[in-house]
Amino acid sequence: MRLPVLTLLTALSALSTLPAHAATPATPITLDQAMANPDWIGTPAEQAWWRWDSKQVFYRQKRIGSPLRDTYQAGVTPRIVADAELGTLDSAAVIYNRERTRSLFLRNGDLFERDLKSGALIQISRGMAGVANVQFSSDGSKVQYRSGADWYSWNRLDRINAPVALLRASKDPAAAPDDDSMRTLQLRLITTLKRQKDDRDANRAKAEQERSADASRAPLPIYLGDKIVIDSSVLSPDGRYLLVVTAPKGSEKGRIGKMPRYVTESGYEEFDDQRTRVGRNMPTPNLLKLIDLRTNKVVDVPFDTLPGITTDPLAAMRSAQKLDAIKGNRPLRIADDGDGIHWNANGTQAAVMLRSIDNKDRWIATVDLAAAKLKAAHRLTDVAWVNYDNSEFGWLPDNNTLWFLSEETGYSQLYTLNDGHQRALTTGNWEASDITWSSDGSTAYMLCNRATPGVYEVCAASIKDGATKEVTAFDGGVERFAVSPDQSTLLVQYSSAYMPSQLATVAVRGGTTVKLTDTRSAAFKARSWVQPEIVAVPSTHGAGPIWAKLYRPAQMNASKKYPVVMFVHGAGYLQNVTKRYPVYFREQMFHNLLVQQGYIVLDMDYRASKGYGAKWRTAIYRQMGHPELDDYLDGVNWMVANHQGDAKNVGIYGGSYGGFMTFMGLMRAPDVFKSGAALRPVSDWTTYNHEYTANILNTPDVDPEAYKVSSPIEFAENLKGHLLIAHGMIDDNVFYQDSVRMSQRLIELKKDNWELASYPLERHGFVQPESWYDEYRRINQLFERTLKN
Repeated sequence: MRLPVLTLLTALSALSTLPAHAATPATPITLDQAMANPDWIGTPAEQAWWRWDSKQVFYRQKRIGSPLRDTYQAGVTPRIVADAELGTLDSAAVIYNRERTRSLFLRNGDLFERDLKSGALIQISRGMAGVANVQFSSDGSKVQYRSGADWYSWNRLDRINAPVALLRASKDPAAAPDDDSMRTLQLRLITTLKRQKDDRDANRAKAEQERSADASRAPLPIYLGDKIVIDSSVLSPDGRYLLVVTAPKGSEKGRIGKMPRYVTESGYEEFDDQRTRVGRNMPTPNLLKLIDLRTNKVVDVPFDTLPGITTDPLAAMRSAQKLDAIKGNRPLRIADDGDGIHWNANGTQAAVMLRSIDNKDRWIATVDLAAAKLKAAHRLTDVAWVNYDNSEFGWLPDNNTLWFLSEETGYSQLYTLNDGHQRALTTGNWEASDITWSSDGSTAYMLCNRATPGVYEVCAASIKDGATKEVTAFDGGVERFAVSPDQSTLLVQYSSAYMPSQLATVAVRGGTTVKLTDTRSAAFKARSWVQPEIVAVPSTHGAGPIWAKLYRPAQMNASKKYPVVMFVHGAGYLQNVTKRYPVYFREQMFHNLLVQQGYIVLDMDYRASKGYGAKWRTAIYRQMGHPELDDYLDGVNWMVANHQGDAKNVGIYGGSYGGFMTFMGLMRAPDVFKSGAALRPVSDWTTYNHEYTANILNTPDVDPEAYKVSSPIEFAENLKGHLLIAHGMIDDNVFYQDSVRMSQRLIELKKDNWELASYPLERHGFVQPESWYDEYRRINQLFERTLKN
């Protein structure tokens, strides 16, 4: 019997017990150092995975001073895996058979099967385009996968890759032509034409009969017509059924603009296509087809059985704008790449997740295969929008129990559904995500933030009674995890405020944590840093505590008032106030510099941020920039009342959504914020993308008022303070045009004390250290010039 004790982990136990490097006083951080290529920090451990026998861990790591990455085997002294060995490794995404004796994985686009008893590796595909949706057949004897629109099965006995279903979005060339009076006349009058047609039909019928009877032949293509495109398809593990997601062909794509690039290798201006704007390219609705592969019969699966499908939650708004009412069912979407459809392991049941294009409803439905109808299993509805995160679902090993995540209580929690009985497996005012089940379905592992919103560990929940407990103790810095193939140990990626992502292992039943990596440079570890204090700022708007990071001197001068800088994270739906290494690590070092220069800094997870439940997320519905600004005003007042903040010298800055909020701060609370830096900012939400914006503001034609009250350009006349706008000129996320349009508006309003810094070779996220330095030099100079008077 193979022992679960891991030889690697035993060898590494000494590493985890080594004394920490003593912190030594360091030279204060300089702006040049903070904005330098982050390789000086030490490159983090990236994608990590287990060896097939659970005895080793591998990970990827970027080379210092190079874009190239190497694969390492973890150890007391990590070892670079030689190129010749790479062909023997697995990958991070592994699929197991029911008995957990075999595994499947993709490496470099090719499909492999591993025998977990002997370690033998078999390559199933080589060079096939777009291999995806890999799975074992229901009896375990075959491997099934999709390549493009076609499905294949690999039989372990004869090692043959055989097509199972060949889908074609075109007319069947053998189908009878459309009715045509002239054709009918010709065949009636001209005997030769009629005889030739009959011969062709007979030959075709004979060929199809022979092909159907010959098991060595590939199946005939399945023609779905030329008026649709195939978005995705998912094969039942028993090989009998295929569910196909389609969309109408030739749908309106919306007008796109051109993004100029002025600094090019050619020396000439060059132009790239831009994305379309919100409401200009409505998502194409999906249809669902069921194919019985025994007969190749194709049946449309209607959506009529979904509760609320005919009720338009935006009907009143459409009427007010004199727009046509939606007739019949609301248009729906099913997730691409098969993520919206899951079969149980034996292929007897399928579950589909569908979303309304208006973003107000999400349904999970099972498929009645005999009747080709949907049976609604769960509906999640929100007057604002249903979250696209926390949408995991699937089947347990018993083949009858459906599991899913839902925000129906206001927080993402795990549920099961069996024979119509729904059960909450986890409960509480915290968020469950990234679900991984044990092979027997007895335990669900997940990321959880039960202690406080910014403290993440791995939790385990029992299917028996829902008992939930933390199985890791990484001071709340867990980022992701993977269960070992033998299911005895967790491989954890974790971090902390000044430590980028590292690797460790811990037994699933508790025990010693074994730290596998510390990739920080000696120079970075030698520095002392201002530790962010996680604080709860009271809300004066009944919103609950606003969690924030406070940066301040260790010793405050009791007789001094300190200028205040408020930092606003980007994305809106992002969580920055955690125990993890921040996405904004450069900004964190900049905050150290500001503290050195005599400022105090507050970084807030304002309403709209991730990790705090549905109510917090949707508070900005139809009013972006309003609840968030209220939170920042509460933050300013709290800094003044509790940390000697100078109410007369308050600045604000941030990028992307943070740039948008900087605009809103300076233009909607001009007497509070004396200066601000808006980096790659949205100035008008009508110019942003559909997927993000329509969730929050609906579309401009339906809800123009929401766009008006949410767009900073509508408030530009209120600007009083000092404003820096900084934007990459080839930004393909928030267009440079947003900053140009705002600049023109400020010119027309004859506003003073503002500037626009343009970066010709930068996109949304800056890359070049020189650009980072120039941008933050300007921010630093702005605050030094305006907040110390």
